[in-house]
Amino acid sequence: MARRRQLYEGKAKILFEGPEPGTLVQYFKDDASAFNAQKKGTITGKGVLNNRISEYLMLRLGEIGVPTHFVRRLNMREQLIREVEIIPIDVVVRNIAAGSLSKRLGIPEGTRLPRSIIEYYYKNDALQNPMVAEEHITAFGWAHPQDMDDIVALTLRINDFLTGLFLGVGISLVDFKIEFGRLYDNDDMRIVLADELSPDNCRLWDSKTNEKMDKDRFRRDLGRVEEAYQEVARRLGILPEAGMRDLKGPETMQ
Repeated sequence: MARRRQLYEGKAKILFEGPEPGTLVQYFKDDASAFNAQKKGTITGKGVLNNRISEYLMLRLGEIGVPTHFVRRLNMREQLIREVEIIPIDVVVRNIAAGSLSKRLGIPEGTRLPRSIIEYYYKNDALQNPMVAEEHITAFGWAHPQDMDDIVALTLRINDFLTGLFLGVGISLVDFKIEFGRLYDNDDMRIVLADELSPDNCRLWDSKTNEKMDKDRFRRDLGRVEEAYQEVARRLGILPEAGMRDLKGPETMQ
């Protein structure tokens, strides 16, 4: 396995120096965390599945003109991505009441919202990622007003497309979290979708039974976590080439 210089390690992924300037290698781990890393564990094969699911969804979004940082999948656990300047905001889209929205506002879980709602959270683990308004984002310079216009337009387009895509395979897209970054190309800059799209950051329910098919099974100790991720991949028509056989991670160069 090639030796690469590790640049960053997060809760679910590791970023390595890419093979050419302006690229990174994103490695998907099996590690799982919830409640701002207060709960930690391992979901066997999660990294393999999330790599494939995210690849599939990023490619499908690219087909409808949504710009992303994704270049190509390298192997079962790694993908090549463009290096972007991450905007320190988690963008959350809610279609059906669940999770913190139900707790904050007392709306019964499973209630379909009158319209899709976009929320923003400042990416700061020390502050437990507080919810912020667009005024905070622009006032503190985390993103400019034009950036926010692009982010909102892309977010609504992503939600509309993914809602239909998942519904077509019998899954309700309850809510999801996405990140955006600035991609620089000479003097040009554009906002692109970054990070990943997977059952780690999407709430996915069976459209008939409302059975949870995402990381909530880990958060709430519901069991059959691995099977839920596999079922999402199965319905999307995604099968790892070598089944669920694990791969050794890349060696890290200090």
